[in-house]
Amino acid sequence: MATVQLVDLAHARSGDKGDTANVGVIAYDPRDYPLLVERLTPQRVKEHFGPLVKGAVERFELPNLHALNFLLHNALDGGGTVSLMNDAQGKVFSTALLRMELEVPDEVAERVRGRGRRPAREET
Repeated sequence: MATVQLVDLAHARSGDKGDTANVGVIAYDPRDYPLLVERLTPQRVKEHFGPLVKGAVERFELPNLHALNFLLHNALDGGGTVSLMNDAQGKVFSTALLRMELEVPDEVAERVRGRGRRPAREET
């Protein structure tokens, strides 16, 4: 087993709805989606964010899109109109989640390492 950052396996977008941050994680390669489903659990996401997420973390699977959607409840200190947080609308939660480290099989790590930080290389 090897360790890679989530950014090597997927890209993400985030935003807000009141006091809830929403983070969508989309696999670059459909082959990696089952690994994301297995390893990117609501508990791991909550642990990754620590005290930033005061409420529950919900996960929704979107297999037709090879994506997961997370709702991070009570994460925005009241939300955009009332919060004094620097990121009151949850825009950087996706970037923060992409820094999470995941254990993956060695062959997956070799295939994906660095993918999220440079243009994809063509497979021959």
